[in-house]
Amino acid sequence: MSMQFSVLASGSTGNAIYVENGEHSFLVDAGLSGKQMETLFQQIDRDMGKLSGILVTHEHSDHIKGVGIIARKYKLPIYANEKTWLAMDNLIGQIPVEQKFTFGMETVKSFGSLDIESFGVSHDAADPMFYVFHSGEKKLVLITDTGYVSDRMKGLISNADAYVFESNHDVQMLRMGRYPWSIKRRILSDVGHVSNEDAAIAMGEVAGDRTKSIYLAHLSQDNNIKDLARMSVAQTLETQGIMVGEQFTLYDTDPKTPTILTAV
Repeated sequence: MSMQFSVLASGSTGNAIYVENGEHSFLVDAGLSGKQMETLFQQIDRDMGKLSGILVTHEHSDHIKGVGIIARKYKLPIYANEKTWLAMDNLIGQIPVEQKFTFGMETVKSFGSLDIESFGVSHDAADPMFYVFHSGEKKLVLITDTGYVSDRMKGLISNADAYVFESNHDVQMLRMGRYPWSIKRRILSDVGHVSNEDAAIAMGEVAGDRTKSIYLAHLSQDNNIKDLARMSVAQTLETQGIMVGEQFTLYDTDPKTPTILTAV
């Protein structure tokens, strides 16, 4: 069974991704207000009340801002690992115990024909993890908020049909920008965010014959530009012998405007 997805919002101001496969639908993170999230759902013509649940990657505010209000209003189950639950419990407000579920690190949960696999990333949060969606022969990978892409991660995410892949910053823009050095050092660290070039190197190593689309996600509003990210990623891939547009297509994401609902 095929999947469809939309990157509802992506960037330092808020992140949310919608995934469905006909039987089930999930929201991965809700880093905007409840009202903003409802508007985004209207723009892709989907009903938030029909969600099967909310999957949380980690407790940073740009990923959980709307989680509590949405879960309470629509009585949705929330899935997160134990350390993330401990870190975010006081940040999202009271959640009825029957709506709280643990999704362990590097495990698979099955919802009918939809299998969701979690995997750890390297980020300065309690226990950050992202997700691989499997439906029939189709595979969708979501990976942002990681300082680097390890060999273990690459093995888990290789040869997907589609990726939502972090391309956070241009290193020169970051180094020359207005951020204090402490924040620059954090972003550049192994528990920060991947740069355009490092993301492209990882993409070149994991993209396979079935890969058709890669969405560049979590772009910094201060230290990146969509055109620059696309150009840098394409140029770095070219050095690996991969021509963008021939094997797969690169797509933008936006902090305020959802991508069109796309089949995997």
